[in-house]
Amino acid sequence: MNKSELIEGVSNGAGIPRRHAEAAIEHTIHAIASSVRRGDPVRITGFGTFRLRERAARLGRNPQTGAAVRIKASKGILFSPGATLKAQLNSRGALAKRAAVVSAAGAPAEKVPAKKAAPAKRAP
Repeated sequence: MNKSELIEGVSNGAGIPRRHAEAAIEHTIHAIASSVRRGDPVRITGFGTFRLRERAARLGRNPQTGAAVRIKASKGILFSPGATLKAQLNSRGALAKRAAVVSAAGAPAEKVPAKKAAPAKRAP
């Protein structure tokens, strides 16, 4: 699955326009990357944890010549799957489909504009 397929799946599954799903995914990715870059782990209950992994500088070998090569220190990301994700990956049956968020009336939930409060009446 690539990013556009993920956006399409979120759009269809949540019953929201594609552009809203795309914006939500973009902001989610940015929030995860920003937090991990600062060194804060991101824990998504049931899915997993994203953590910063720092690699120290080290010596490597050029496989063609055997010469020593200095490798700079770098940062990477480590993902540890959560218990729920592991259980879903190891189950034999099909994954249960998530239900779309629905309103009390039974229709898919839509964003309703907030009503402005009526101005307060002053006593004479």
